Amino acid sequence: MSTCIGETFCAEADFRQTVGAFNLRLHSSNSAPNLASRGIGDFTPMFKKMKFHSARTHDWALWNPGQRIIDTHFVFPLIHLDPAVPTNYYFDATDEIIRLAQEAGCQVFYRLGTSIEHSGLRPEQKHFNSLPPKDYAHYAEVLAGIIRHYTRGWANGFHYDMPYWEIWNEAENDPTCWKGTYEEFIKFFVVVLKRLKQEFSELHFGGPAATAFQEPLIRALLKACKAAKVAPDFISWHGYSSQPDEFIQEPAKMRKLLEEEGFPNCQTAITEWHYLLSWEGIQNNMSPEKRKAAMEGPASLGGIDSAAFNLAVLSGWQDEPLDQAFYYGANPIGEWGFLDGLGQGNKNFHSMCMFGEFIHNCKPRIQTRKKHENVYLSGSLTDDGRQGQLLVVDYRGKADALCLKIDGMDGATATAEILDHEHNRTPATLNFADGTMKLHKNGPGSAAFLVTLKRS
Repeated sequence: MSTCIGETFCAEADFRQTVGAFNLRLHSSNSAPNLASRGIGDFTPMFKKMKFHSARTHDWALWNPGQRIIDTHFVFPLIHLDPAVPTNYYFDATDEIIRLAQEAGCQVFYRLGTSIEHSGLRPEQKHFNSLPPKDYAHYAEVLAGIIRHYTRGWANGFHYDMPYWEIWNEAENDPTCWKGTYEEFIKFFVVVLKRLKQEFSELHFGGPAATAFQEPLIRALLKACKAAKVAPDFISWHGYSSQPDEFIQEPAKMRKLLEEEGFPNCQTAITEWHYLLSWEGIQNNMSPEKRKAAMEGPASLGGIDSAAFNLAVLSGWQDEPLDQAFYYGANPIGEWGFLDGLGQGNKNFHSMCMFGEFIHNCKPRIQTRKKHENVYLSGSLTDDGRQGQLLVVDYRGKADALCLKIDGMDGATATAEILDHEHNRTPATLNFADGTMKLHKNGPGSAAFLVTLKRS
């Protein structure tokens, strides 16, 4: 006998009330179709199924080994040369991967600077790409050349719709991203921001792509910008978490901080995010036991808990003051990827496909109300009102059924599919009558349902 959470409604949906459109930019990724090894295995068809809005270019050089792409030191390899001369740049490979991303349906969000450099933390271990530029103004001219190439057609370039450009990545992450002080980075950021906004007033520039929501770092950067009389167009930070509610609330904290510092029009962007229980077995303590715990089972990086976390966060952010978000699914195969070791979609892949379909199938959004800490609900309706959908997420829930209160869909029929530890979007069992819906899980644990309701 299936039991709901306390035999009460864990969430409510009202199809009589609409609350605007989905923010499609929140469903974006740090990945793109692969360029390296493309002739052996092309990731494009699976990538398209996830229906991402945008693709951020960070770390693309790492998961496309042997390709000189994206990072400034690859595009402009001899930093002492004149940035006004087109032949001093190497654009060809970057041109191609940007083309591939756009052909897959993504607007490109370009991270300026370098990919992360994991060459060691001990003082004697050298870094090369994360070294701060010696001449900030000269480096800014190089960046202007890159932007000009992709947005103004310079150097046999393009007039792409690429409005967002992020200045560096995780500068407080010394030495893997910026082998210098954060105070030095702030000076660099202000110089670059001023220079780029001067020439490209129609584009959006920001950063600092902080490793997490760190209020002192952001305030220091904003105060320096205010003193220099230049305003970033967006502030960005990262998040690796296993607590959906806390993570969902971060954009509101950032919005409050921006208003307090005098930047009410500054946009917000979480430019890396992923489910994470612990760095043990991923970047720390790589023992076989820790590695197995990190990579296998429901609580692993690619398990059902991760998939449910993804859907909970993406649903919750729709009601928060967040403008953009980029899931860190970088290398298609690996810790953060969408594929398992056999090249098949893992639970993260199926969660992203589910959300991509959900936000494109029906519009607009409808009013929903969460009533239990483990359960997340989002809903939508077609323009003619004849069909609706619900995305129901149970994150680590212990009940084996979920009870929902449904208003405004009297007489409709309902079907559902389930994503859980054992199933990848297979038909689910439900009961729907008199405004009450009961979704049956296959046991305790995380699960997600995509429910379709149709009026006769």
